[in-house]
Amino acid sequence: MKPINVVAAIIKKNNLYLIAQRNKNKHLALKWEFPGGKVNRNEKFEEALLREIKEELNIKIKTHKKIAEERYKDHKINIILHYYLCSHIDGNLKLNEHENIAWIKKKDFFRYDFAEGDG
Repeated sequence: MKPINVVAAIIKKNNLYLIAQRNKNKHLALKWEFPGGKVNRNEKFEEALLREIKEELNIKIKTHKKIAEERYKDHKINIILHYYLCSHIDGNLKLNEHENIAWIKKKDFFRYDFAEGDG
């Protein structure tokens, strides 16, 4: 199974980070993650991230810089996760895919059950 590129937005606002709880009907159900999704063929990573965040959360973001890359593979998925530091520009958050969201401090990350590759 060839790895798939996935992008994730680390959205920071007032020293808080936005995390989202995965859909209960998807792989890694109810785990927490930084929102994002798959990069389509011939799509730039930043374009994919803007599209995914608009689809999933109904907001516009600005990408600042790529800050990390991580590989994760299990019996269902094989991904290369590309993390981008972002800021919220416009729009009210609306959950189109996720069960829940939270704005949390970095020191509290350990309190959440993150999806593998996202913690």
